[in-house]
Amino acid sequence: MLKKRLQKVEEVHSVLNFDGIIMTDSGAYQLLRYGDVDVTNVEIVDYQCEIGSDIGVILDIPTSYDVSYEKALESAETTFQRAIEVRNIIEKCTNTLWTLPIQGGTHLEILQKYAIKSDSIVGYGYSLFALGSPTTLLENYMFDKVIEMIATVRPHIRPSYPLHLFGAGHPLIMPFVIALGVDLMDSASYILYAKDGRYMTRKGTYEVEELSYFPCTCPVCSKYTVEEFSKLARQDKWKLLALHNLYTLFRELNEVKECIKEGRLWEYLEEKARSHPAAKRAFDTIKKNLEYIYRKSPREKPKGKALFILSEDSIYNPKVMLARRDIFSRIPRIPSKKKCIVFVPLIARSSPKKSHKATAKRCNLYFYYPILGVIPYTLINTYPFSQFETYNEFSYSVIKDLAYIVMEYIMNLHKNFIHTIEVTLYVQNNVEWQYKFIEIIKEYLRILNQKEIEIKILKLDNNSMY
Repeated sequence: MLKKRLQKVEEVHSVLNFDGIIMTDSGAYQLLRYGDVDVTNVEIVDYQCEIGSDIGVILDIPTSYDVSYEKALESAETTFQRAIEVRNIIEKCTNTLWTLPIQGGTHLEILQKYAIKSDSIVGYGYSLFALGSPTTLLENYMFDKVIEMIATVRPHIRPSYPLHLFGAGHPLIMPFVIALGVDLMDSASYILYAKDGRYMTRKGTYEVEELSYFPCTCPVCSKYTVEEFSKLARQDKWKLLALHNLYTLFRELNEVKECIKEGRLWEYLEEKARSHPAAKRAFDTIKKNLEYIYRKSPREKPKGKALFILSEDSIYNPKVMLARRDIFSRIPRIPSKKKCIVFVPLIARSSPKKSHKATAKRCNLYFYYPILGVIPYTLINTYPFSQFETYNEFSYSVIKDLAYIVMEYIMNLHKNFIHTIEVTLYVQNNVEWQYKFIEIIKEYLRILNQKEIEIKILKLDNNSMY
């Protein structure tokens, strides 16, 4: 559009009167919308270099989500060949960071193939990858499909290169795509939504005429009531609504960045997933692709931040699941001199290690708790077991998970001991989840008996420990 309007080369920062980073599009969005652009790949890449774009994009062929496999394959291959075609230009144009789009739409097999192929030519002068073209999916709130696309591409491109997501311009999708490794996003949604009279919020989009109140405190929403806003000229409404939408997008972006800094991105995803059905579908799709997240999660305690257990999905929180896996992997290294194993519910949160010191000297002592699983006595004062906040009413599936983990732990411990061991499982009266737990445990006793493992189930006395 800039090339057609100016009909000459002018430095883009001067034209826009903006000294920040400018990313220019190649016209691919117009291809997606209108089916054609009157410029070649070489021409548009050369032009972006001449006008001084900070981030440029080749003229890729977008893949709509509803195209056939053959059409998707054609767009992916043409885009790949175009990336090779302009190699000489982008290798010389070193002041611009060049974007390498990966096409294939919702055909995941094609996406994976061309993610691998694109990674092999990234050294031709490209600085980042981009995933196209999820725009129509995002417009139709098909967030789960977008998550599938990202989960397919990200593991097959080198992690040191940023991944850009075209058209990701809604607060609902931002935290989910970032969790899977998206680094950059662009969108004209703020103005397109405004022209349609659509008002963005962090949990969905409203027709501005249907609102009774503005649920926002940005400069626009603080200045006008809904009634005052409705009386403005149409052009003014567009501008102000676009400005509000931009504030909403930036607020969401800053919220996500702060959650990452605090080590609470997963907790934020849990919260966000309950704000809209499309967000829930996106979250459920993320849960099918957890291994990538686990491989990239930091193994350190967030500074001064407790773990929040918000729902049964907290089981999948990297801080929880990685700790559970680490504990389970320690079983073969546990000394087998002690002849008894004791499991105690983590009920009292104050100094559990000190309270059970005597027991730990003669037995292998473990605490157990919903979501957290089995916790060795030696680790009870370490993060996240020493610092967490939780709710009280646990579902049957959560309690069943805990019972299964305890039984599996007992069976694996039993394999590691060369002598007969005594296993004691303590339960606490007057704790709701403990009643459910003991009912499920009794169902597992038959399995333990078949393996010649005897287990005593005793109740904790309210006045004494044992």
